[in-house]
Amino acid sequence: MTGSREPADGGVPFDTSRAHMARVYDFWLGGKDNYAADRAVAKQVAAAYPDVLVAVRAQRAFLARAVHFLVTEAGIRQFLDIGTGLPSANNTHQVAQRAAPASRGATAYIDADLRDTPAILERAAGVLDFGQPVAVMLLGILQGIPDQDDPGAIIGRLMDAVPPGSCLAISQIASDVAADEVAEGVQRYNAQAAAPVTARTRAKFCRFFAGPGAPRARHRAGTPVAARNRGPGQRPQPCHLRRGRTETLT
Repeated sequence: MTGSREPADGGVPFDTSRAHMARVYDFWLGGKDNYAADRAVAKQVAAAYPDVLVAVRAQRAFLARAVHFLVTEAGIRQFLDIGTGLPSANNTHQVAQRAAPASRGATAYIDADLRDTPAILERAAGVLDFGQPVAVMLLGILQGIPDQDDPGAIIGRLMDAVPPGSCLAISQIASDVAADEVAEGVQRYNAQAAAPVTARTRAKFCRFFAGPGAPRARHRAGTPVAARNRGPGQRPQPCHLRRGRTETLT
């Protein structure tokens, strides 16, 4: 594939001459839905941080673990997966259906900006029952929301729209693990990508579950699950991962 400006399905244009995170991730995961610009940036980031492939796969593994937990332990049967990326193995709906094979459901794709929360919720309401618990999945997307756009408030609006018993799962590029290599990788990516990304410390990441804009009155953070928890001989991976569940406090 060569870089050019082409229409996406439904006639929405996208620029293949500039790197896009979904397509860069697709390349790192061994997919085919990427362009020369995506591959060039992916290789430059990997040159700055060689273990980025391990980190990306760790994030993908977290998706599978989190969805399996949400289905089998939390009883979740509805997922609002925002920023799904390009189709790959072990997508959210595939993991959920394997964990609960007797369940039947529908999958719909929405083209919207995460910052346009009302549009996402309105369209999702055509598929999801917001009277029943929902798992909100924000894996690898909040890094595309700069601090000035207040990602915590976005999370708050999403979680305010779902009932008690709903869950939240987030992954985020870490700025405090392999800090120098990650900073260089982020700089190389941002210099050529259509939309920049922001790495965050663990402290900032955890505030997504309890900080300004989050549903503090009824949200309890779950057990942290970090890709940087590693086995012998493995390097730390620059990705914060966590799941949490909403509850009604009395």
